[in-house]
Amino acid sequence: MRKWHALLVGSLLLVSACTPVFDNKDEVIQETKDKDSNQASIVPNHSISEETYRMILSEDRSKVSKARSVTVNQMGNRMDISEFEQGLRRHSKEYYDPEEYFFQPGQFLNGDTLLEEWLSRYAEGENEDGLNPELDEGEATVEQFRKNPKYISNIVEQDYLIKKDDDVVELKGLTIGISLRTVYNFTAEGRSYKEDHSTEKLLEKGKEYAGTILERLRERDELKNVPIVFALYEEEEASSKIPGQFISKTMVKGSSSSIGDWKDINEKHVLFPSKEAENDYFEDSQIFSDFREEVSDYFPNFVGMIANGFYVDNELQQVSIDIPIQFRSQSEVVGFTQYVYGLVVEMFPDHYDVEVKINSMDQQESLIVQQAGKEEPFVHIYE
Repeated sequence: MRKWHALLVGSLLLVSACTPVFDNKDEVIQETKDKDSNQASIVPNHSISEETYRMILSEDRSKVSKARSVTVNQMGNRMDISEFEQGLRRHSKEYYDPEEYFFQPGQFLNGDTLLEEWLSRYAEGENEDGLNPELDEGEATVEQFRKNPKYISNIVEQDYLIKKDDDVVELKGLTIGISLRTVYNFTAEGRSYKEDHSTEKLLEKGKEYAGTILERLRERDELKNVPIVFALYEEEEASSKIPGQFISKTMVKGSSSSIGDWKDINEKHVLFPSKEAENDYFEDSQIFSDFREEVSDYFPNFVGMIANGFYVDNELQQVSIDIPIQFRSQSEVVGFTQYVYGLVVEMFPDHYDVEVKINSMDQQESLIVQQAGKEEPFVHIYE
């Protein structure tokens, strides 16, 4: 007999004549070579968890991220945008402990440097900094495009700092992410073409780019002795329902101007339902299939439920499920959320994270999160 867990949904309103002010931030100074240009920044006193970096927030909002728009404009799959940046922080934890280091969006590579110089195609005698070959779509042949493909699509910088005495933070590490295209699209001789790039080729080219980027970073006085982590990311196609994955990383010591050994990364995003999931991850695929069937018993007219399973070393770490439903009332949202809550508790093992987003046609209605090892999921229903 199936047991069900009740979901309590309520709200608590506190009213007071005066509102307390919480001291939840510190002000720190970020040192630079020029003491007159030292920057004041804000650091929250609390992190979300022991595994989350405390972020340094510049008081000058224009400096929050000098190259954020480059990421949005250069990457075709919106899920790649999120995974690329979040994954860089995840892999940086191996080298920069969140209990010791603070995080700051990159401050050394701005949008002009990346987009107009490094990421642009180079033409002989013109932009020698360009990392992609220059070809004229109106003149170059198909064969020329195939011999000179555009591999690199994006570069992201992340800064990691340590707090010194007297509320001063100092740069102690960089992470550079290099995003590489799985598919190369081009137009030549009046037709559009699509060429696939193998993982092996992306690894080869990515490591070449990392060497070039390291040389350029070391030319800057403030980065001559800073450790730098490089991570290579393999993008998915623009139409993909799942993001790509990181494929390799390396750490360059602060005193070094050359890259040594690279470390392979074995992680993968898998779409459920799919032939790949059914063939390579049958047990996980079966759980999702059973879950999907139970949902359809409650709501026969639901449309297109999918899930993204994230694997590291072939072990499932997290599954994110999206359930699109058309609701007629808020009470229907609550009832359905209660039902799905029970399914999550009963059907999914507790050794990986489960996230369920329940959506109507134009907005998210509720969220259920089951963390690995936790007895009860977290539930939130949006007003």
